[in-house]
Amino acid sequence: LELRRGVLAIAVLSQLEYEQYGYSLLKRLSDQGLTIDQGTLYPLMRRLESQGLLQSDWRIMDDARPRRYYVISPQGKLALAELKKEWSNTVATLNQMLSKARSKNESAG
Repeated sequence: LELRRGVLAIAVLSQLEYEQYGYSLLKRLSDQGLTIDQGTLYPLMRRLESQGLLQSDWRIMDDARPRRYYVISPQGKLALAELKKEWSNTVATLNQMLSKARSKNESAG
């Protein structure tokens, strides 16, 4: 669960280079194969904003109801770069560990 939460934070930050409102972000993530429900996304975005990683503002477009638009903050861009680096290192380490485990299992069998 913690791993998924971290992955979702990276995914959300990576998709907010341009302003989006919650539903458009939800759809964008889903279109790329990452399904997340509203009950998870909105609290995550509020938490990221409270940490200074996102910025938001309310807007009314075309007489529609108000929408809150989110975009990654300068601090969020720095955090995302660091998270991407950590993610790449973690994936490389796990791949190496899993490939060694696979080799040992194949030679034992």
